[in-house]
Amino acid sequence: MPENSVAATHAFWLAGRQATGEDTFDVTSPWDGRVVAAVSVPTEAQVEEAVAAAYAVRDEFAATPAHVRAAALDHVSRRLAERAEEIARLISAENGKPIKWARGEVGRAVSVFRLAAEEARRFNGGEGQRLDTDAGGQGRLALVRRFPKGVVLGIAPFNFPLNLCAHKVAPAIAAGAPIILKPAPATPLSGLVLGELLAETDLPAGSWSILPVPNDRMPALVQDERLPVISFTGSEKVGYAIMDSVPRKHCTLELGGNGAAVVLADWASEEDLDWAAQRIATFSNYQGGQSCISVQRVIADAAVYDRLVPRIVAAVEAQVTGDPNDDATDVGPLISEDAAKRVESWVQEAVDAGATLLTGGKRDGASYAPTVLADVPADVTISCEEVFGPVLTVQKVTGEAEAFAAVNDSKYGLQAGVFTHDLQTAFRAHRALEVGGVVIGDVPSYRADQMPYGGVKQSGVGREGVRSAMEDYTYERVLVLTGIQL
Repeated sequence: MPENSVAATHAFWLAGRQATGEDTFDVTSPWDGRVVAAVSVPTEAQVEEAVAAAYAVRDEFAATPAHVRAAALDHVSRRLAERAEEIARLISAENGKPIKWARGEVGRAVSVFRLAAEEARRFNGGEGQRLDTDAGGQGRLALVRRFPKGVVLGIAPFNFPLNLCAHKVAPAIAAGAPIILKPAPATPLSGLVLGELLAETDLPAGSWSILPVPNDRMPALVQDERLPVISFTGSEKVGYAIMDSVPRKHCTLELGGNGAAVVLADWASEEDLDWAAQRIATFSNYQGGQSCISVQRVIADAAVYDRLVPRIVAAVEAQVTGDPNDDATDVGPLISEDAAKRVESWVQEAVDAGATLLTGGKRDGASYAPTVLADVPADVTISCEEVFGPVLTVQKVTGEAEAFAAVNDSKYGLQAGVFTHDLQTAFRAHRALEVGGVVIGDVPSYRADQMPYGGVKQSGVGREGVRSAMEDYTYERVLVLTGIQL
């Protein structure tokens, strides 16, 4: 934000207009602890007003012409691009994300709103089905269209404070579903910026609100029957608690993983191994490891393991750590010192159990050095859970079958990367790996914002991605026409 507004109190967005409550909380930088901004907290009455407004406008918003919704989404996309550097600095300030990665996040949000505008123009055109395939259907035609399930409650995490808000808001608007967005308490400012841009559009009042509600006040919102759809990105524990508390609601849960990068025997040239090592090092650390699809596990065939691991260690050690405001910085702090202490304890547990520390393993406040572990026992926490920090483990296997079994030996199943040149192997990986996405020739951390994104097992249910989210927010309704000359 501009220098003269950094310490200002930020209003929230209630049914399309700015509002303030009675209390505020501070947003602090994970890097240096400075207060970035104060944020106003909505009162219970204001939350009720937002919910009531969204519920009241749901039919009107569903009937809004496609060009109106598309124009609003196009506007937000353009304005994000125009304010890209300012917003990137804001992301970096509240999240601790290195500025180069924050700029990339803004670019992705620009794309999400553009993609949503495109989908708004073509979504729900309807699919015709002739029903005279049986005698009883003669003269009948079915038209299948999609309609919003109702108001969406979007709950966003701290690790991508702009783009994951975009993935809640843009598909809802594109589908004509009102949305109440709850940004993460640690990083609400990026979500509130979206309110500034949406307020410049002609969307109906009540069709969107952005409310920084404290976590301890969320159960009432989650259980409100006027909010039939919940889209949550965050921890497994919280996500399943939400779903268990509202068994009759539609929940989309993206709950993380412990992404594996498999390097098979045919990925063996010097150039191949250099590429794999660089990609693994970059994407085990690129958000301080705080990405659901960051590389946490490297599973390498014995034929390449001894040549690959030193390359990975060297590439990890070359990652530039430090001030997120510096263009050269690759790895910034974690979201908090407590988060870094948790990572530190997990690494220490692994080392105490016999793991070999190849590099890293040091904490400085909220920062944790990029770390590589080998010989990690299968039963320690870091082998079983999502570390959400700049730590990766390396494991030697023999053959494709053992590698794929190692990937599947996890309660998570979000995405996996497989380094191979063989097309048949690629298709076998797609069939065998119990994950939501398989990336061939690269790490599991690749995500295009238009593609279906989500996991299996305890990585969640449902799919994000603009079109996929729109389908999640809507249901099919059939219109049968009778007496039609087909």
